[in-house]
Amino acid sequence: MLRLRRLLRVSNRSFLAFMFFFSLSSSCLYFIYVAPGLANTVIFTVQAHGVMLMKNMKTLRHALRFSASKNVTFNGTDYPEGSNSSDFLVQATAYLPENFTYSPNLPCPEKLPSMKGVIDVNMSEISLDEIRNFLSKGPYIEPGGHWKPRDCKPRWKVAILIPFRNRHEHLPILFRHLIPMLQSQRLEFAFYVIEQAGTHPFNRAMLFNVGFKEAMKDLKWDCLIFHDVDHIPENDRNYYGCGQMPRHFATKLDKYRYMLPYNEFFGGVSGLTVQQFKRINGFPNAFWGWGGEDDDLWNRVHFAGYTVTRPEGDLGKYMSIPHHHRGEVQFLGRYKLLRYSKERQLVDGLNNLKYTPVITVDRLYKNITVNLTPELAPVEDY
Repeated sequence: MLRLRRLLRVSNRSFLAFMFFFSLSSSCLYFIYVAPGLANTVIFTVQAHGVMLMKNMKTLRHALRFSASKNVTFNGTDYPEGSNSSDFLVQATAYLPENFTYSPNLPCPEKLPSMKGVIDVNMSEISLDEIRNFLSKGPYIEPGGHWKPRDCKPRWKVAILIPFRNRHEHLPILFRHLIPMLQSQRLEFAFYVIEQAGTHPFNRAMLFNVGFKEAMKDLKWDCLIFHDVDHIPENDRNYYGCGQMPRHFATKLDKYRYMLPYNEFFGGVSGLTVQQFKRINGFPNAFWGWGGEDDDLWNRVHFAGYTVTRPEGDLGKYMSIPHHHRGEVQFLGRYKLLRYSKERQLVDGLNNLKYTPVITVDRLYKNITVNLTPELAPVEDY
């Protein structure tokens, strides 16, 4: 009888332990699914701290070895004799002086006196009407948010593509900061807000593909900026032009404590030339919900033989606008798709996309509304 009681006691404890861990794991999975932004922020931050710790340890080991081998140098510096100090320090970049004279017949320089550096970020809510009134006092902006400099030839014609759904309070905050910044960089630009209608999970990547196709009907753009609506740049010297390689602009986000979550991170704000974007067949269309499409884009870029460049130092700092509503659900099938990135690249992207847009033109942007469904981008076997 005593043995039976002990057996029941152990069984009860095991059952309670099982129920506890089952409830805990179920809660974690539910949290990750319904609040992916917050969950991934925590995961990315922990991961970034780990990477930073390893880098610091590596630097410390290097310093200790160097100190042991050479306790002092004869050149009066902390650098070895004959070494280049640029290996240790980021050299200051020279920008043109305030009295620089522009020429309407020459390309606009990339390092202008109007680019002052750190931006005074203002996250307070503002209406689009207030933004329109504010910008009416400056250089004229054509309908659709199209602007180009008059005192020099723009080096790049830039289409800013913004995927959108239910973020009406974010859009004017982005315009408040981004329009003056692009004007100070003397770029020709226009804004395309690609809004997803319907009830399907958000498809950021497909919206970018739609935006690209519609933007190319307006003008011969040569540079594409894929820009999340809640990412606010903190430095106007983060030049929004393109280059020989794809560019990742948002390398240091405040919600990740200004650390790159992982080396292949390609989210937030990125830029490719039109030629580069066509060569990689655009974004994948198969990612429904939160996560994975930017990692797939990273894969496509590298499969095409490109490497990703990033801003130096703190130029890639961004602030994230706080969200007042529930985010998109987690896309749990992204890992399987990522395993077959190379095979899907030829059959899923710009070449298999069909859609019917509803277009309206505001003074600040062109709105492209589309009701997306998986049937609009059928994928062949791969």
